[in-house]
Amino acid sequence: MGTWLRPFLNWVSSQNLQKYGAVLNSFLPGFLANEEATKRSLQDEASQNVEEVQKIIGYHFNDRNLLRQAFTHPSYHKDCISYERLEFVGDSVLNLMITQQQFSEYPNLPPGLLSPLRAANVDTEKLARVAVKHSFHKYLLHGRPILTRRIQSFINALPEYPLHSHGLINAPKVLADVVESTIGAVFIDSNSSIDTTWEVAKALLDPIITLEMLQTNPVKKLYETCQKHKLTVRVVDMWSHDGSFEVFIDNQLSGKGMCHVKKEIALNRAANKAYNEVIRMLSVGNMKIADS
Repeated sequence: MGTWLRPFLNWVSSQNLQKYGAVLNSFLPGFLANEEATKRSLQDEASQNVEEVQKIIGYHFNDRNLLRQAFTHPSYHKDCISYERLEFVGDSVLNLMITQQQFSEYPNLPPGLLSPLRAANVDTEKLARVAVKHSFHKYLLHGRPILTRRIQSFINALPEYPLHSHGLINAPKVLADVVESTIGAVFIDSNSSIDTTWEVAKALLDPIITLEMLQTNPVKKLYETCQKHKLTVRVVDMWSHDGSFEVFIDNQLSGKGMCHVKKEIALNRAANKAYNEVIRMLSVGNMKIADS
């Protein structure tokens, strides 16, 4: 037996074990009581959250567990039932309802214009804005602090783009997810009632983006402006390499945009920067003409 072990074995006598066992036993009831109190507090908070969210969306659940599930991110804890299945349902149902609404609202609009209109109402940024507007992020259960920071950064950027930014700001997918999972939860709880679900979704999505409100895509806006002023546009696609696009105006680099998640967003960001540079150049040119 190693010499380092003998002092430890001498100290671990039956008397010492009994003494420290008695000390631990004296604290154990307090630990258990605190644990029960914590559980009750969490249960009370969860019930209060359910009540508040029901008031926000204007729908009372028959199965309140569905609403709890709708706000539970997979990172909350390893054994949690997350919102992923409800999000899957909500995504499908929401696309169907928006398509149905716009098909009726615009009977003469071709699919080529209906598609971007639908996308503007159900994309990640639009739904993330819905979540913030109705304070859904305050009820989200998750275990990733970085999500809180991303959500706050998104909230801080919103005033610059009141309606939509076409991906110029980073919208956390988790916010869109929780809107879709809530819609999915209502759909399941209401026995798959499209009418009931639409009443909830319509109120959440308000204002629904109409054809008149639909903003010009940054790429289209850039090309139209450059064509009007006889400027050449060249777009370099490096997205597969480093997630970026570069835009050259008259062979001068005028904008670079990056987004590793979605190619369209990277292109929009590059086009928007180039568009702003073109406007700046045109303004400077007009000032020089006025001064001469």
